[in-house]
Amino acid sequence: MSCNWGTELWDQFDNLEKHTSWGIDFLERYTKFVKERADIELNYAKQIRNLSKKYHPKRSREEESRSVYSWCLAFVGTLQQLNELAVQREELAENLSTQIVCELTRYTQELKAERKSHFQDGRRAQQHIESSWKQLESSKRRFERDCKEAERAQHVSDRIDLDNKTDGEKRCSLKARQAAQQKQQQAEESRKDYVTSLNQFNQDQHQHYHTLVPVIYQRIQDMEEQRIERVCEAMRSSAEAEKKILPVASRCLDAMMDAAEGIQPRQDTRQVVEVYKSGFDPPGDVEFEDYSATMRRSISESSYLDNRVEGRRHSRKLWPFIRKNKLLTLLSSPRQPPPPPPTSPSPGGVDSIPQSPPPASREPITQRLNDLMLSGSRTRKQCLRSLKRGLSLKLGSSPADCSHLPPEQRRKKLQSRINNINQEIQREREQRDALLKMREVYERSPQMGDPGSVEPRLEEVKQSLQRLEEELRRNQYSELISSHMKTSHALLIMMHYGKS
Repeated sequence: MSCNWGTELWDQFDNLEKHTSWGIDFLERYTKFVKERADIELNYAKQIRNLSKKYHPKRSREEESRSVYSWCLAFVGTLQQLNELAVQREELAENLSTQIVCELTRYTQELKAERKSHFQDGRRAQQHIESSWKQLESSKRRFERDCKEAERAQHVSDRIDLDNKTDGEKRCSLKARQAAQQKQQQAEESRKDYVTSLNQFNQDQHQHYHTLVPVIYQRIQDMEEQRIERVCEAMRSSAEAEKKILPVASRCLDAMMDAAEGIQPRQDTRQVVEVYKSGFDPPGDVEFEDYSATMRRSISESSYLDNRVEGRRHSRKLWPFIRKNKLLTLLSSPRQPPPPPPTSPSPGGVDSIPQSPPPASREPITQRLNDLMLSGSRTRKQCLRSLKRGLSLKLGSSPADCSHLPPEQRRKKLQSRINNINQEIQREREQRDALLKMREVYERSPQMGDPGSVEPRLEEVKQSLQRLEEELRRNQYSELISSHMKTSHALLIMMHYGKS
């Protein structure tokens, strides 16, 4: 079947006009559809980005401490990949808007102008053939009228000739004959005009239906095919734009699956131990208190035992289950100079000579532990109090020395800090060595630079090295004290439970 609008649809001008108008309406609707879809993709990307931002861990110390677990890391990775999916959706919306919506909007305006031009040409051709037809009809009617008038005049002239008897009648017959001849001549001219108009109309009609209309309709057909092709390209571009983001989206989904597969429950439970292990040993057994034994004791012994019983009564609660660890609170008490220990009575009731110990900051911890083990009950309490205050003076209670942490966590924190300081010291030393070499080069070749220009930076590096080494010594000392704390905490627990 042939497909040529100029020959197949030569008489369907109005239907073609309606069809092409509907085609442009469809193009506008499709453009609006793509635009709304781009808006939906953009809003979806925005909502996904906001969702990822909403559930992303905050930059707080608590969240940072929890971010070491594999399930937290997996969720953070999922949120990051979700954010990447939002970026891809934004890219899809941008491609739909720039490559399809804008292009189709511009093409629609051009298509409307082109369609208007083609149908204006068709209307002009139609008006021309209609004008030629009207002229043919006019000449035809005039020729018909002139022929009838000439025939009528000839009949009148023939009748007068038959009745010709007198001179007057002969003169009337002559006038009638002249009028008939004039009508016949006029009819002949009308016939020539009619023939001319007929030939012109046939020529115009042939040109209209075999030349003008096929050309115009062919242009309209080409315009329609081009419009359909542009719709096809737009749909293909839309699919390609979405297909383009599928590999990235697939990689994001694969990354989410890998993040989920990377969750390790056993490692997370071990990490809980690493985070919360205090380093303290569990408390020992509680001694049996025999209230049935009737023993007589001296006043000093009764006072001494009363103090022990009262101490045991206050130590009924198991310290690991108290909200605030009493021992840890004592170890991290604020800095204050130790008061001189009061006079401690001897077991026999005789007061001993009070002695002022040296300052707590200079008293060795081992000496205090020895005093703690060898002294009596009240003296032991004073030594314990002095030991705690001495540790507080040595380490301080500020978070800078991590004294607020349990021993195990404090050791790990200090070790991590020491490692970081060593790395910084190494970098500063490398920079110092490089500056020294540069100064030597400048001293050997003054044209390359001024050796004095290196001195300010070299001095800064030296000061930074001095500060880092001082900080390193301070943290190493704090780590050493932390190990002493771990050694002495068992004795503190024994004293807390009233053990000798």
